[in-house]
Amino acid sequence: MIRLGSLAGYPFEGPRVLGGWNPPAAAGVYAITLRPDPDLKPQNFAVIYVDHSDDLSEEPFPFKHPRASCWIRRAGDRWSLHICTYEVPGGLKSHREHITRELIAVYRPGCNLDQFDPTWKEQWIGNYSAPTTNPLTTSRDP
Repeated sequence: MIRLGSLAGYPFEGPRVLGGWNPPAAAGVYAITLRPDPDLKPQNFAVIYVDHSDDLSEEPFPFKHPRASCWIRRAGDRWSLHICTYEVPGGLKSHREHITRELIAVYRPGCNLDQFDPTWKEQWIGNYSAPTTNPLTTSRDP
């Protein structure tokens, strides 16, 4: 299991080598990953593509996907690619779309054509001040 996303993240299954992987017949969000430095940091993965599907078994995995050439180019070869999946418990398509957009905003995966802004603009939420937003300690100057 690997956790992806902001804050606590989502518990994705994997990463598993994409070549030879058998996708389940289930709806889910998936992330294509690679190891940027497999010799020195084999436990680290970089997210290069994120999407969702109504049925993962219907997706053209492993290498007939429309973005597979980008994945292979980024990884150097097809056997360096990994996949992580998250079957959203009770999730609707709208939930999967939201998680996908969030992950794209967080990781900015280079093989996704669409990118999303990860920042809030002040006009969206306005200014906020309250006594609880002051520092927790006071000055100790004599």
